[in-house]
Amino acid sequence: MNLNSRTLALLVSLAVALVLTAFLALASYFSSRGFIAALVIVFVCCFLLIYFSYEALVFREIKNVYSSFEKIKRQEFRKAEGRSLFTADPLRKIKDDIYQIAERKQQEIDELKHLQVMRREFLADVSHELKTPIFAAQGFIHTLLDGAVDDPTVRDKFLQKAANSLDGLDTLVQDLISISQFEKGVVKMEKLDFDAVQLVREVFEQLEQKADSRQISLHLEAKPNEKVMLHADPNRIRQVFINLVDNAIKYGRTGGNIWVSFTEGRKRYTITVKDDGTGIAQEHINRIFERFYRIDKSRSRDSGGSGLGLAISKHIIEAHRSFIAVKSELGKGTTLRFKLLKAKVG
Repeated sequence: MNLNSRTLALLVSLAVALVLTAFLALASYFSSRGFIAALVIVFVCCFLLIYFSYEALVFREIKNVYSSFEKIKRQEFRKAEGRSLFTADPLRKIKDDIYQIAERKQQEIDELKHLQVMRREFLADVSHELKTPIFAAQGFIHTLLDGAVDDPTVRDKFLQKAANSLDGLDTLVQDLISISQFEKGVVKMEKLDFDAVQLVREVFEQLEQKADSRQISLHLEAKPNEKVMLHADPNRIRQVFINLVDNAIKYGRTGGNIWVSFTEGRKRYTITVKDDGTGIAQEHINRIFERFYRIDKSRSRDSGGSGLGLAISKHIIEAHRSFIAVKSELGKGTTLRFKLLKAKVG
């Protein structure tokens, strides 16, 4: 049973009253020496009672507070919660407040450390991604300045390579700007009614040559005259399809397949992009939408992309109040699904 300060004060007062009453009742029977001995006994009893109350009510609770504080500093949060025989409400409240504040602060510190690590990784990744096309273009241009410009064949070849490097740099910068705008929430979706089947056909035509270079077949699971009318931002959704299909081509197996299909629901269509490529290990699935994250670290930017496509796609789908679900198995392929609203009727 826990005793608060009021209950303890009543018990101490009652004990002192009993001792004094007994002393007064027996005072007439005491000799002078007995009287002195009785006074000493009463003094000792009162001292012990008051000392015990202070020790139990105040000092022990303060010790518990400091003990909990030491455990909190060692991040032993569960051990920091202890019970004592007596409950000093103000001190116990201080102890609980210290525990809660320390736990919150530790969580904030852990989050700041995580953000600091992410910031360092992001800066390192951005530096690396920017350095590659800049150094390439710089090398080609300096070679031309050193005399190769006089050879028309070499000049045209190197100028084209420099232009390609700068185009890649421009794409990377635009992707970084898009990521920044999405994270700030300043990008507004221009939602319209459009035919998603026609949009996917256009994406397939755009990526057909790239798929053919790896002998990958693109399949649109829709009837010849079928229409899938969606209400979304067609340009942004086109970007999502390009990113998802392009990613499937890059990481797919030679001679593989990619399928895009639509499943009608009551208010939304479920859109599926599936491949029969190498698949993704479970430890990577939760990280594939991170900026610059690559499953295969050995891939170059040319073969593996900048690592921003899936991150941008995730932000676009979330801006449409949906999310991308991933299911994958090594050696069997990957399936990505998301839902979009049907076009408004009438």
